[in-house]
Amino acid sequence: MDMQRSIEASLREALLLEHLDVLNESHNHGGPGTQTHYKVTAVSTEFEGMGPVKRHQRLYGLLTEQLHNGVHALALHTYTPTEWAKKNGAAPLSPDCLGGGH
Repeated sequence: MDMQRSIEASLREALLLEHLDVLNESHNHGGPGTQTHYKVTAVSTEFEGMGPVKRHQRLYGLLTEQLHNGVHALALHTYTPTEWAKKNGAAPLSPDCLGGGH
Protein backbone atom coordinates (compact mmCIF):
# COMPACT_ATOMS: atom_id res chain seq x y z
CA MET A 1 0.00 0.00 0.00
CA ASP A 2 1.38 3.42 -0.81
CA MET A 3 1.86 5.98 1.95
CA GLN A 4 -1.11 8.16 0.96
CA ARG A 5 -3.49 5.20 1.16
CA SER A 6 -1.90 4.09 4.42
CA ILE A 7 -2.54 7.52 5.97
CA GLU A 8 -6.12 7.54 4.70
CA ALA A 9 -6.80 4.02 5.98
CA SER A 10 -5.40 4.73 9.44
CA LEU A 11 -7.49 7.87 9.85
CA ARG A 12 -10.71 6.38 8.46
CA GLU A 13 -10.33 3.34 10.70
CA ALA A 14 -9.94 5.40 13.89
CA LEU A 15 -12.09 8.49 13.35
CA LEU A 16 -15.66 9.22 12.34
CA LEU A 17 -14.92 11.61 9.48
CA GLU A 18 -17.26 13.83 7.53
CA HIS A 19 -14.46 14.81 5.16
CA LEU A 20 -10.91 13.58 4.61
CA ASP A 21 -8.44 14.77 2.04
CA VAL A 22 -4.86 13.47 1.99
CA LEU A 23 -2.61 15.11 -0.59
CA ASN A 24 0.87 13.91 -1.44
CA GLU A 25 2.82 17.15 -1.82
CA SER A 26 6.19 15.43 -2.04
CA HIS A 27 6.68 16.50 -5.67
CA ASN A 28 7.06 20.08 -4.34
CA HIS A 29 9.86 19.04 -2.02
CA GLY A 30 11.78 15.89 -2.88
CA GLY A 31 11.03 15.27 -6.51
CA PRO A 32 8.64 13.00 -8.37
CA GLY A 33 7.92 9.58 -6.95
CA THR A 34 8.74 10.46 -3.35
CA GLN A 35 6.29 9.88 -0.50
CA THR A 36 7.53 12.16 2.27
CA HIS A 37 5.34 15.29 2.45
CA TYR A 38 1.57 15.21 3.01
CA LYS A 39 -1.25 17.62 3.66
CA VAL A 40 -4.20 16.21 5.62
CA THR A 41 -7.55 17.93 5.93
CA ALA A 42 -9.85 16.16 8.36
CA VAL A 43 -13.37 17.14 9.44
CA SER A 44 -14.93 15.30 12.37
CA THR A 45 -17.42 15.84 15.16
CA GLU A 46 -14.79 14.12 17.33
CA PHE A 47 -12.84 17.39 17.28
CA GLU A 48 -15.62 19.23 19.17
CA GLY A 49 -14.24 20.67 22.40
CA MET A 50 -10.63 19.98 21.40
CA GLY A 51 -8.13 22.73 20.70
CA PRO A 52 -5.85 22.58 17.66
CA VAL A 53 -2.93 21.08 19.59
CA LYS A 54 -5.04 18.21 20.96
CA ARG A 55 -6.45 17.53 17.49
CA HIS A 56 -2.98 17.37 15.99
CA GLN A 57 -1.72 15.16 18.81
CA ARG A 58 -4.61 12.80 18.12
CA LEU A 59 -3.70 12.51 14.44
CA TYR A 60 0.02 12.20 15.12
CA GLY A 61 -0.79 9.34 17.48
CA LEU A 62 -2.82 7.61 14.78
CA LEU A 63 -0.06 8.04 12.21
CA THR A 64 2.93 6.91 14.29
CA GLU A 65 3.76 4.08 11.89
CA GLN A 66 3.78 6.37 8.85
CA LEU A 67 5.84 9.01 10.66
CA HIS A 68 8.45 6.38 11.53
CA ASN A 69 8.48 4.97 8.00
CA GLY A 70 9.21 7.82 5.66
CA VAL A 71 6.80 10.69 6.24
CA HIS A 72 9.01 13.72 6.78
CA ALA A 73 6.38 16.47 6.86
CA LEU A 74 2.70 16.39 7.73
CA ALA A 75 0.56 19.53 7.41
CA LEU A 76 -2.61 19.02 9.43
CA HIS A 77 -5.83 21.00 8.98
CA THR A 78 -8.43 19.74 11.43
CA TYR A 79 -11.96 21.10 11.70
CA THR A 80 -15.31 20.43 13.26
CA PRO A 81 -18.18 20.38 10.74
CA THR A 82 -19.20 23.90 11.85
CA GLU A 83 -15.65 25.23 11.39
CA TRP A 84 -15.42 23.55 7.99
CA ALA A 85 -18.68 25.17 6.87
CA LYS A 86 -17.36 28.60 7.95
CA LYS A 87 -14.30 27.97 5.75
CA ASN A 88 -16.60 27.13 2.84
CA GLY A 89 -15.07 23.67 2.64
CA ALA A 90 -11.58 24.86 1.78
CA ALA A 91 -8.30 24.27 3.59
CA PRO A 92 -5.44 26.77 3.26
CA LEU A 93 -2.99 26.35 0.41
CA SER A 94 0.41 24.97 1.28
CA PRO A 95 3.34 27.38 1.09
CA ASP A 96 5.97 27.02 -1.59
CA CYS A 97 8.98 24.91 -0.73
CA LEU A 98 11.94 26.98 0.43
CA GLY A 99 14.48 24.43 -0.69
CA GLY A 100 16.59 22.01 1.24
CA GLY A 101 16.94 18.29 0.97
CA HIS A 102 13.39 17.47 2.06
